[in-house]
Amino acid sequence: MNRLIYADNAATTKMSQAAYEAMMRFQLIDFANASQPYSFARNAKNALKEARETIARCINASPNEIFFTSCGTESDNWVIKGCKCCKIYTSLIEHHAILNACIEVALDGTEVNYMPVNHTGIVEPQVLDGVLTENSLVSIMMANNEIGTILPIKQLAKIAHSHHSLFHTDAVQAVGHIPVNVRELDVDFLSASAHKFNGPKGIGFLYIKDGIKINPLISGGTQENSLRAGTENVASIVAMAIALEENTSRLEENMKYIQGLEDALIHQLLSLNIKFHKNGAEVKIPGNISLSFNGYSGESLLHRLDLLGICVSTGAACDSKNIRISHVLKAIGVDEPLAKGTIRISLGKENTQEDVNRIVEALARIVK
Repeated sequence: MNRLIYADNAATTKMSQAAYEAMMRFQLIDFANASQPYSFARNAKNALKEARETIARCINASPNEIFFTSCGTESDNWVIKGCKCCKIYTSLIEHHAILNACIEVALDGTEVNYMPVNHTGIVEPQVLDGVLTENSLVSIMMANNEIGTILPIKQLAKIAHSHHSLFHTDAVQAVGHIPVNVRELDVDFLSASAHKFNGPKGIGFLYIKDGIKINPLISGGTQENSLRAGTENVASIVAMAIALEENTSRLEENMKYIQGLEDALIHQLLSLNIKFHKNGAEVKIPGNISLSFNGYSGESLLHRLDLLGICVSTGAACDSKNIRISHVLKAIGVDEPLAKGTIRISLGKENTQEDVNRIVEALARIVK
């Protein structure tokens, strides 16, 4: 039997060996509570400090601007619920971690404005500039999880600040995959999740620009400078830092390699005269490929590929129990027959040219 081909890296990634080994050390040996004053806790406390410094260095932040959370969803919720702004501006293609958090704050009286995107999934800066009011919060994702489109965050943040408003970006799909420099982007908040860049599940971080005020989402002890209570998950935090440093140290190499796989996959499909529509913008996350096949069911394509040992997605994995058309595909104006026949193939650094060949061969058997 052929080996499993995992092509759903936008949903989650395999943990790196170095991250796994470091994690086990702090689960089995240096397992102390980092907040305790005795000497046994010193290694855990130092590891926490070093991990914060490493993550900060990877995104060009200061260590005091990095706050550990349980995941990207928590980071997103913290910003939406913790800023206490009267108005929030977000887009129609955001992850449900943002959209559902906005629904909650709207019930408490916060005005939420949903901005449209163009057919490639871009929030056009002039649109934001035309509607934004002062003292608001703008939350726009850096890269879309379903179609891979990279949004113009630097320009959007500049517009937000010109209106004396705060700017947050959900960078869960971007961190560890493309260059992310919070100083150049000039964002006030940035969310990330370790399992998207070969770290463990259940850990993430939130960047909060120095001097920006936000209310805690979780109350309790004084951890994370009294902004995020709860005993620190040292093992996962250390593994997250190692995984992020591994990816950012080889970022250009990884991007070039994965883009090469994507280009090969598209070229082979075209050479076989397989008819499909590719969704998203040209400027996108390498390897995140949204393909629509007219007259087919995305769910059916997923299951038939699964029978052939190939794992893909029908869009957002967080919405996999629902068979309704993706809100992202609706927002970018994909016709319903195409939208229903959409799959997402997300390649990673561990995929090979052989994987690409098998994916193309399988799709050819199914749709041609």
